[in-house]
Amino acid sequence: MSDARFEDGTERPLRLTALDAEDLKIVSALVQDGVFPATEMRWDAKRRRFALLINRFRWEMSQQDAAERVRALLLIEDVLAVASQGVTRDDPDLVFSLLAMEFTPGEDGTGTLSLILAGDGEIRLKVECLSVTLRDATRPYRAISGKAPQHET
Repeated sequence: MSDARFEDGTERPLRLTALDAEDLKIVSALVQDGVFPATEMRWDAKRRRFALLINRFRWEMSQQDAAERVRALLLIEDVLAVASQGVTRDDPDLVFSLLAMEFTPGEDGTGTLSLILAGDGEIRLKVECLSVTLRDATRPYRAISGKAPQHET
């Protein structure tokens, strides 16, 4: 058995699960600059699930001449409570930009998952354990801007 090689990869949809803080760093990097309207976030308290349908920039394919996005489902399981700061759902045309996800551990595997948004917004999810799934839901499409998102350093 040999290690996987880059050349062996194919154009398949991503489906990743993060069960610890190290895994979360990878998923966080892949959803950086994902955008979504206020209408595309849901918390199902009964099922203890929080979901976002985002337009994810395909950082894994970030050649400048092929800047692409894909619709992806970000699903967080075992959510006990949701709080937010700087987030309003009153304006259905308001679009949020997801910058990063951070996990602050609590006792016995519990903790707080923070979804950091551009403009000082944040969604905090109190979780029983870390369980985050990222799943591409559509075929990639060319980013409207035609470029990768830029950040100030």
